[in-house]
Amino acid sequence: MANDDVVFVDGVRTPFGRAGEKGMYWQTRADDLAVKALTGLLERNPNLPLDRIDDVAIAATTQTGDQGLTLGRTVGMLAGLPVTVPGYAIDRMCAGAMTAVAAVGGGVAFGAYDVAIAGGVEHMGRHPMGLDADPNPRFVSEKLVSMDALNMGKTAERIHDRFPQLTKERSDRYAMRSQQKYAAALAAGNIQPDLIPVATQSEQGWGLASADEAPRPETTMEGLAGLKTPFRDHGRVTAGNASGLNDGATMSIIASSSAAKELGLSTKMRMVSFAFAGVEPDIMGIGPVPSTEKALRKAGLSIDDIGLFELNEAFAVQILSFTDHFGIDDDDARINPWGGAIAIGHPLASSGVRLMLQLARQFEQRPDVRYGVTAMCVGLGQGGTVIWENPHHKRYGKGN
Repeated sequence: MANDDVVFVDGVRTPFGRAGEKGMYWQTRADDLAVKALTGLLERNPNLPLDRIDDVAIAATTQTGDQGLTLGRTVGMLAGLPVTVPGYAIDRMCAGAMTAVAAVGGGVAFGAYDVAIAGGVEHMGRHPMGLDADPNPRFVSEKLVSMDALNMGKTAERIHDRFPQLTKERSDRYAMRSQQKYAAALAAGNIQPDLIPVATQSEQGWGLASADEAPRPETTMEGLAGLKTPFRDHGRVTAGNASGLNDGATMSIIASSSAAKELGLSTKMRMVSFAFAGVEPDIMGIGPVPSTEKALRKAGLSIDDIGLFELNEAFAVQILSFTDHFGIDDDDARINPWGGAIAIGHPLASSGVRLMLQLARQFEQRPDVRYGVTAMCVGLGQGGTVIWENPHHKRYGKGN
């Protein structure tokens, strides 16, 4: 049935690891991370008949090696889905998993799907962003894209240039608060329920990844102030006020409300609208501003209607450019209340669903909040936003 409500049934993720030889997933295949996330998701949703899954969309930014070969299809098969279930891979860089959710959500709304899987994986240790990429020389020769636009850290420095009020001190303070909020959420037990443990192997033998590897709860303003600025001499972007290089996978179940009801599946959020927008590539971090404005317009909502924001913290300055634009205070409790990618990590194409599963958990605790936003910047000058409605709110499904 076309025009049915699109709902977020459930979502999970692996713990996020540090990329590189010292990271916990160095000897773990990228596709195995995705398989583990998918099998964990299916195990905790036993009411879902596997043959009712209409499609599997899995994103990755660097689609090569064990992160290539049509991930939706191969991961689905490896996770035990029937051979009748199709799948595909998708790439919108950092917004890969978000785009996967939007794509299958559109299929649900159209009536082509009842239930679909959407997620993402990124093993930045094995496959650094841009590995083996060959950008067309016209980008530079015709001045379509500057070389700086291919370096995300340099684009963040340019946001600082464009908006002098976004100082390094503000970025550092935001980053410190992200670490503190994540540590508090972890201590309260808010993070662990959606983590799927992953068996790991190293020179020391077998282990179990059951927690995120990157957080630094001991972060202080003094420590942040002393960090190097690798993208520019005397710059403002550091390893402390930016997300790191990470490995991890996320998965979600997206369905029509009627199929969820029929199959006895949960409804954790309802998709209200989504939008993607383009901006100048050399300041790609401001992308969530126009994409959020577009999504709000399509939903008939204003920024004041949004009670919770899950914004991907690629860089602290990118979040501050968003909040400043919308007149939101740096310490507003609606912004990433459980911390964000500066603490947790940002395995590129997987992060969109990480935002969603945290928002869904917060909705459960906040029946007073009706609408929430998940949004993120995207490399080469894009932004993505999805607006969600809280099913626990008293006016859920009753129109604006």
